[in-house]
Amino acid sequence: MTTPTSTPLIVTITRTVPGRAEVPGATVRTLGDAKPSREALLEGIRGSSVVVTMYSDKADREFLDAAGPTLKGICNFAVGFENIDLDECRRRGVRVTNTPNAVTEGTADLAWLLVMAAARRLIEADRYARSAEYPARGHLGMADFLGKDLTGRTLLVVGAGRIGLGVAMRSKAWGMRVLYVARSRHWEFELAPVAGERVSLREGLAQADVVSVHCPLTPETRHLMNRAAFAAMKPGAIFVNTARGPVVDEEALVEALASGHLHSAGLDVYEREPLVHPALVSNPRVVLTPHIGSAETRYREMMTAMVCENAGAILAGREPPNAIA
Repeated sequence: MTTPTSTPLIVTITRTVPGRAEVPGATVRTLGDAKPSREALLEGIRGSSVVVTMYSDKADREFLDAAGPTLKGICNFAVGFENIDLDECRRRGVRVTNTPNAVTEGTADLAWLLVMAAARRLIEADRYARSAEYPARGHLGMADFLGKDLTGRTLLVVGAGRIGLGVAMRSKAWGMRVLYVARSRHWEFELAPVAGERVSLREGLAQADVVSVHCPLTPETRHLMNRAAFAAMKPGAIFVNTARGPVVDEEALVEALASGHLHSAGLDVYEREPLVHPALVSNPRVVLTPHIGSAETRYREMMTAMVCENAGAILAGREPPNAIA
């Protein structure tokens, strides 16, 4: 008499991730280093027990159908999860998790990097230092490459989550006043050392020297930063976005920069990512990075450990640590 064999447990990761991707009792497979085509993605996840998705993988009905009835969970390698159809996952009994906390420090670091680079005209200075014009011209004068100072200025954080708080904390080294926009009061922003003040978006935009966006992408926040919002910003302010690209109307941002209303901008995310508006690419007052907010080794390896822990819990029938559905 033969013993029936159980269905093998397969965890499919849609892109190569740093660190050790191991899930006890399961075979872990990776679809490759490059982003797979939609066809390759759907083929690659067939028969999976858990799929580890990237923020760029659309996990909709077609995706769930392709994975098939063996699918027990989707572990998103990100804190945001707008790429996943949560209602359909709930209907099918597919658990969904994310990786909160792990992205906080790295993304806050990058946001502050963009603030500093935009304030001090880093792109222009870097290009000039690499050019033949620099040695030909010689030492710069004291009126050349003047940037915007930050000490004692006002920072507006739009979206009072962990990353926004991290950026607010970093601003205190420059003695900045902190304002924040949120749907509800966040005491951690108002107590020491941040000592911030909750304001409406329009109030904050009118006062801030630096605006840093950290809200999730929802129907309400899509194009939150539009022509009216940029017009309401203080002249000469700096704008930074490390949240989600469609929170910003890029055409409106381009206009605000071209008119000189804004001093500069720093962007890690884009409205039609990975496409970047040509006028942003060509503007030396805009600092651009390719959606690498959490891309510090320590934190990306932490994210790998988190998705593996979530996947292991789902396969064992336990409540995953970072469940969102």
